[in-house]
Amino acid sequence: MTSPTTAATTYETLSVSVDDDGVATLTLDRPDAMNSFTVTMARELLHFFTVDAHDDAVRAVVVTGAGRAFCAGMDLSAEGNVFGLDESLDPTPEDLRAHLTDEPYQDGVRDTGGKVTLAIHALPKPVIAAINGAAVGIGATMTLAMDLRLASTKARIGFVFGRLGIVPEAASSWFLPRIVGISQALEWVYSADVLTAQQAHEGRLLRSLHEPEDLLGAAQELARSFVKDRSPVALGLAKQLMYRNSAAADPLEAHLSDSLAMFHASITDGKEGVAAFREKRTPRFTGRASDLPRVFD
Repeated sequence: MTSPTTAATTYETLSVSVDDDGVATLTLDRPDAMNSFTVTMARELLHFFTVDAHDDAVRAVVVTGAGRAFCAGMDLSAEGNVFGLDESLDPTPEDLRAHLTDEPYQDGVRDTGGKVTLAIHALPKPVIAAINGAAVGIGATMTLAMDLRLASTKARIGFVFGRLGIVPEAASSWFLPRIVGISQALEWVYSADVLTAQQAHEGRLLRSLHEPEDLLGAAQELARSFVKDRSPVALGLAKQLMYRNSAAADPLEAHLSDSLAMFHASITDGKEGVAAFREKRTPRFTGRASDLPRVFD
């Protein structure tokens, strides 16, 4: 592994390093509180995934936790509404849709975890979770927006919302059934049990299990294999196509966006990729994930 460099932004609840291959390691860094989720952490994660991670020097992101936990869920010690919501409001579906990014709806109504997972989902780069320990509540649902989840054999994962009288958040009602199927998703939410790593793996939530000391290195090496000698534009477009078209009503929708993506890719990095293949050399791609062509309405 190459020597890491630290990202420019200084965070209170996170730490970030980026290696020479462009793999950023984002660590949830409140180990004394088992990396429990706070409004500050939500703001910092949102900043990282909407600003820092879009730097073209970052090619992929691995997310893990400091100490023995990944994220033990929402920090329930905060005064007032622990989720940071404005209890003086009485929002309707129409109000929220019409004023999604306006105050007081932006901060007083919108789910903080959902804003984070939408930002992760929108990042046109691979994002991998390295779940090193307890991942409960938002600690579990935030990983659903990541493309792959690897876990320590000692990890524990829980969708425990029913025990607290609240609902699955962070857009998990969209992500979880797509990953594990509707019946498995409902069983885990209904039971609100904390799963062992083996149970989560058997339920298809996790890609692979690793000994604790091997987990982070395995996740970083996997991320590196995704981006080394790969076109950032091709990767970014592929991520958009997979997520958008897997929920499309008809394959024609996939054909439309595939056609535009193939057209634009073929006249940019695609030319270099074909030339490198013919000349039996490593490609030198120049496209940037920050400048993807528009292929959807």
